[in-house]
Amino acid sequence: MPLLARLPAYYSAVRRLSLARMAGSKFEYTRKFETDDKLVPNCWIVVRLDGKGFHKFSSSHGFRKPNEKPALDLMNLCAKNVMAEFPEVLLSYGQSDEYSFVFRPDTGAYNRRSAKLVSNICSLFSSSYVFHWPQHFPSTPLLSPPAFDGRTVLYPTVRNMRDYLSWRQADCHINNLYNTVFWALVLQGGLSNQKAQERLKGTLSGEKNEILFSEFKINYNEEPAQFRKGTTLIKKKVELATEEGGTKMRSQLVELDCDIIGEDFWTANPHLTEKFS
Repeated sequence: MPLLARLPAYYSAVRRLSLARMAGSKFEYTRKFETDDKLVPNCWIVVRLDGKGFHKFSSSHGFRKPNEKPALDLMNLCAKNVMAEFPEVLLSYGQSDEYSFVFRPDTGAYNRRSAKLVSNICSLFSSSYVFHWPQHFPSTPLLSPPAFDGRTVLYPTVRNMRDYLSWRQADCHINNLYNTVFWALVLQGGLSNQKAQERLKGTLSGEKNEILFSEFKINYNEEPAQFRKGTTLIKKKVELATEEGGTKMRSQLVELDCDIIGEDFWTANPHLTEKFS
């Protein structure tokens, strides 16, 4: 190649080398302003995402009340994308517009840096929500960008981690029971939002169940488990058929709408915690 033809590439390389030297000397001091957000070792890491302004978002997109199943299924698909990207997530739990991702306590993902974990999961979840929106809402255009905030929380023991998940599932039950009664009073009973709130103020769960059954013939225990219990995603070895006609145990992502507060779930899935007890 003629010398003149090689000159642009030569000068470009010289410039890159010069900039690299400057970045490594003159300006590198700015790195000292970064804070160390590395999470302590040997703790369960939970990254929880919450929808930002999802009350307005759900209203503008015409979500059914009290539950929009395609929206919940879309959240589950986004969570599966996160779990595929982060093998260290052993379990995820979602309800309404939130999702919690439980990292094994010995994870070294992003050197356990909190900001890296939160920002990567938030961005992947949000972009997945937009990407898969047409699949779940083919007739509804996306009118505004969905957004999720995130945080990391550390739990030092299996019991702490399980109590956290129990709290989130109990929250799911409380909120869904209230919303089911509230929207029955509004949509079927003809009450205004304010009158429905006044009717339910101070009522216990038994009283809410009685309103549903006596006035609207709704047995809350027969409502879809996905609405009442949320969705749990775990990685589990299952027996799958092979091309040769036999079977083989393979790890697979399993979606469950079950109780995770009691012992049955954890007894049936000891692989989630037995190495870290």
